[in-house]
Amino acid sequence: MYYVEKQIEISFAHQLRLDYPSKCTNLHGHNAIIRIFCRAKELDRNGMVTDFSIIGKVVKERLDHKNLNDIFDFNPTAENVARWICEQTPNCYKVIFQESEGNIATYERDF
Repeated sequence: MYYVEKQIEISFAHQLRLDYPSKCTNLHGHNAIIRIFCRAKELDRNGMVTDFSIIGKVVKERLDHKNLNDIFDFNPTAENVARWICEQTPNCYKVIFQESEGNIATYERDF
């Protein structure tokens, strides 16, 4: 099995929809650090699991300096965004989404 990991930093805004009072229901921003993990049993014709630039493009183009509420039809929690990144990235099996210092969500795909 071959593994690659890509770390990306983005800035984003979001407003959470919660069923309890929280300051996070107000529009606010974060500088996130995202770690994306991909794997493959065989390398592609270029000798790669997934090209690092493709992994980065999925996240940067769609999420960086954006209001996530304008992009997603789901509640843009760190957990939901981690799952979305995993589903959009070829060969991805795990995403660690550090929304801010000390606040980290992980999504790992079941196979």
